[in-house]
Amino acid sequence: MKKSTPNRTGSASELIDAKIAALGDWRGEMLSRLRALIKAADPKIVEEWKWGVPVWSHDGIVCTGETYKSVVKTTFAKGASVPDPAGLFNSSLDGNVRRAIDFREEDKLDTKALKALVRAAAAVNKSSARD
Repeated sequence: MKKSTPNRTGSASELIDAKIAALGDWRGEMLSRLRALIKAADPKIVEEWKWGVPVWSHDGIVCTGETYKSVVKTTFAKGASVPDPAGLFNSSLDGNVRRAIDFREEDKLDTKALKALVRAAAAVNKSSARD
């Protein structure tokens, strides 16, 4: 039986909940863990639903949560400007603006480094908003 995808009705949080439930496998669990970590890293982060995917914003888009067959991808909108001392970015490295992290089923989350990355991305947005 094919899992249904969330439609565009409901709040962003409800749509994200529905997306996680519809996945019904490790990707839903990973997206749920990433979501909790992102929200814990920045209590002022706002959940949105754009382009059919979860989006987390604070003074602009911080990151998105996309799901594919073999990865859950967290794309940081201004990732090229975000310091990444732990070297978490492992995808979209050639672009001038975005950077992403591909998480696979067996991957462990470096919660401390990921929270720091979320906070740094929000700080980049905040500094850009003032310019």
